[in-house]
Amino acid sequence: MKTVFVTVGTTSFDELIESITSPETVEALKARGYERLVLQVGRGSLLPAAHSCPHIRLQAYRFKDSIAEDLKQADLVISHAGAGSCLEALGAGKSLLVVVNDKLMNNHQLEMARQLHMDSHLLYCTCSTLTQTLRMMDLSVLQPFLPGQPKNFANFLDKALGVQ
Repeated sequence: MKTVFVTVGTTSFDELIESITSPETVEALKARGYERLVLQVGRGSLLPAAHSCPHIRLQAYRFKDSIAEDLKQADLVISHAGAGSCLEALGAGKSLLVVVNDKLMNNHQLEMARQLHMDSHLLYCTCSTLTQTLRMMDLSVLQPFLPGQPKNFANFLDKALGVQ
């Protein structure tokens, strides 16, 4: 069963949860063959019920000790742009669509997502462009991000955040 795993990490990102469970977005997921949607909603105020998306199997939870099993089962990961969540999904070798929270001030997440996108490791969008991105995305262009190279990641972060 083709599965999408959505994670917001330890944060609150209700706008992403609202966007991914909207009828238009669920229809875009179904059109791409996804049948199951697993949401990790963190500290957000929304915890959608299983029956709230009638055309897709929905499971939602706040936190688990580990999201490794959800990542393993996912065909697509949709994540907030937190560095930890991005690295965990990329390290698991998953296709990753990052949704940048454009409501944040001094948004380092946008720079990181933009750089990882320029390096062909992920796709990114905002909540307002999520449905269109899902309709148009081409996951075949994504390249693996090789984990376990802390020096390379440190250099990448310096480059993405303009510290070099």
